[in-house]
Amino acid sequence: MKYSHHIGFLYKVTVRCHPIAMSVPCLLSRAARSFTLLGASGVLLHRFRVLCPCSITRKMSSRRQMDHLERTASNYRQDGVYPAQVCGIMDESETVKRLRLAVHPDFTFRAGQWVDFFIPGMEKVGGFSVCSSPGLLQKEGVIELAVKYTQHPPAHWIHTKCTMDSHVAMRVGGNFFFDPLPSDPSVDLLLVAGGVGINPLYSILLHAADLLRQNPTNAGRGYHIGSTHLCYSAKNTQELLFKKSIINVCKEFPEKFSCDFHITAQTADIDQELQPYMNRGRLSEGGLRCHVDPNTTLCYLCGPPPMIESVVQTLLSLGLSQERILFEKWW
Repeated sequence: MKYSHHIGFLYKVTVRCHPIAMSVPCLLSRAARSFTLLGASGVLLHRFRVLCPCSITRKMSSRRQMDHLERTASNYRQDGVYPAQVCGIMDESETVKRLRLAVHPDFTFRAGQWVDFFIPGMEKVGGFSVCSSPGLLQKEGVIELAVKYTQHPPAHWIHTKCTMDSHVAMRVGGNFFFDPLPSDPSVDLLLVAGGVGINPLYSILLHAADLLRQNPTNAGRGYHIGSTHLCYSAKNTQELLFKKSIINVCKEFPEKFSCDFHITAQTADIDQELQPYMNRGRLSEGGLRCHVDPNTTLCYLCGPPPMIESVVQTLLSLGLSQERILFEKWW
């Protein structure tokens, strides 16, 4: 029995690992296998390759507000805490700031993971999903975080006191990620996001695009990437983060990538550029049906608990097995 802690709730997680002989992709069958690297600084780094094929049920057992470290106490974490320096700040929306951070050479993460965010002189520790791809880290030595404004001290500091060249520290954690090996069978990704739950899924989408760029003809030089479809819901188009970049990826790989945006509380007109991708109202069963194949689809969900619970039930009714539905609830 494991426990997964997320903002404001404590969820019980029951994990049942199935035999590899079952018809589950190897991507899911290597059950939390880990290995150890010795970084240049002498710090031991424990890194997980993949997720276990799991049947996950989460039951609300407490509404007491917990801090990030308590909520995620049962989640995997690297041992190393690494220094980082803010090298870019921009407004992603009226309520979300995007940070670019230059990190230590030994820092590493998997698409979909989060970081413990340590601020000098502050007791509270933040927890923010990385929204950039591992490829950006490899090329430029930086990662990006998109943080929504709240009164929680770490988020409030980012929005009110963080400046260029601010120094922080970070530690990677999380059991929710996409990191296929070249030998893994292909899967079709279905990414379903609500609000700022887009952050880890955007990282996964960018990573999938990087894998396709590395192996454009699926000629055996790397992982054989399947299709990727993103369903993303927010109150209005202004709160749809990364929308232009998402559309650009879909235009770059029209046969492999697609997206649907859903807005639930907007009366203003929608920009012409967004109209082909836009739907008014919440995500429906009909919107998911054509992107679910019980044999090939692997679904990642991140967003408000009610949305996730509803989408999980819909996916199950469409024939997608529990072990092919992976999710993270952050508030």
